[in-house]
Amino acid sequence: MPIESDIAVVGGGPGGYVAAIRATQLGARVVLIERGDLGGTCTNVGCIPSKALLESAGRVISLGDMGEFGIDVSGFTTNWAQVQARREQIVKRSRGAVESLVKNNGITLIRGTAAFTAPRRLQVAKTEGGIEEVTAKNVVIATGSTEARPPIEGMDLPGVMTSREALSIQAAPQSIVIVGGGYIGVEFATIFRAFGAEVTIVEMLPALVPLEDPDLGRALAASYQKWGIGIKLGTRVGRIAQAEGGFEVTLVSEAGEERVRTQHVLVAVGRYPYTDGLGLDRIGVEMDRRTIKTDDHMRTNLEGVYAVGDVVGKYPLAHVASTQGEVAVENALGHEVEMSYRAIPEVIFCHPQIAVTGMTEAKAKEAGYDVQVGRYPFSAVPKAAAAGHTDGFIKIVSERRYGQVLGIHMIGAGVTDLVAEGVLGINLETTVEDFAATIHAHPTLPEGIREAVLASAGRAIHILNRRR
Repeated sequence: MPIESDIAVVGGGPGGYVAAIRATQLGARVVLIERGDLGGTCTNVGCIPSKALLESAGRVISLGDMGEFGIDVSGFTTNWAQVQARREQIVKRSRGAVESLVKNNGITLIRGTAAFTAPRRLQVAKTEGGIEEVTAKNVVIATGSTEARPPIEGMDLPGVMTSREALSIQAAPQSIVIVGGGYIGVEFATIFRAFGAEVTIVEMLPALVPLEDPDLGRALAASYQKWGIGIKLGTRVGRIAQAEGGFEVTLVSEAGEERVRTQHVLVAVGRYPYTDGLGLDRIGVEMDRRTIKTDDHMRTNLEGVYAVGDVVGKYPLAHVASTQGEVAVENALGHEVEMSYRAIPEVIFCHPQIAVTGMTEAKAKEAGYDVQVGRYPFSAVPKAAAAGHTDGFIKIVSERRYGQVLGIHMIGAGVTDLVAEGVLGINLETTVEDFAATIHAHPTLPEGIREAVLASAGRAIHILNRRR
């Protein structure tokens, strides 16, 4: 006899397990199917372990600046084995927390690989052996994504890493070429450079973090170059070959070919939705190339079948997947909820950090707004000066007629926390006047947000305003 449920969720990552928990809160009988570790990529081989390594890297970077603060830490050493042990401990703890939540919410967990036999019927090849049939009134697909591997000669050579292997590398690299200057690439550049590696980033497009505001990419490139990281923009990898001590990487740009010797190669060119083996073609789920097409209720073209997270191709972010998961099950259980993409926070834990939400200057102009832009440097924020973190700036995009704030783009220490104020402000359609009327504590970093908003209207207090 098949297991019957109100909601069956395929995939136990941040989209899937959150959807399952929210469905149980609404009184549904829930089956969660996961073939690997609960928590998905984010918890096990993505967000959490990378941030653990980045935290260790951040401590090393801070020690390098201690002389300025009158503290002598010369001669300190690092222990990569302990760095990795801490990462493993944090991942284990995070995964255990998800497992506990699933169990204590009364969710039926099936370990195995699912495939559709009908729109609301699944066959699960169980990890421990055997087949389980699951029927559900509604199904949520939350199978996530996997690492992209571009068609580069030598890509499959032993030792050419993706982010998954790089997280658990057993010794800190002496040198590494990172293929891809997006968020994954620049975060690993921060980790490995902090521990002394000679790092080269290769990016096909003309800027680092090319999906973000170009001003951020330029600022990050300048900071990385000062730090000794090699930046190759407008450059592609033509070939990877084995060489003594590692690899020889052939780089191709308008200037011609260049060969770089390196101990390691990390390919970090992004991820693509994972739907292999689900049987979506069998049941007729409408696709857009690799992604599953959904509306803003997270519904597919089939009644009772929903999709969330990386498989829908909107934003490959854990917090977006989680929100989509909640939206999907609430709609499946009779509520009327839409997913809003007005103010999605995007955070990159490079050095210095990047955080953005809302429209870029270019997107706002494309949308027809009469745009005004304000910039405020962290060097003019007293708390940043006291902390020794004066690199970077806050850029505000607003529209001139009503003063509505449309986008906030930041690079600097601590901005991944500051962005929450911008998300709330944009979601509430906050104006320049609203920010002006909001008292920000002194001395704190968020003062810079208020000043940047004021600068967009030519009213900043602590810097000279541009003539308008």
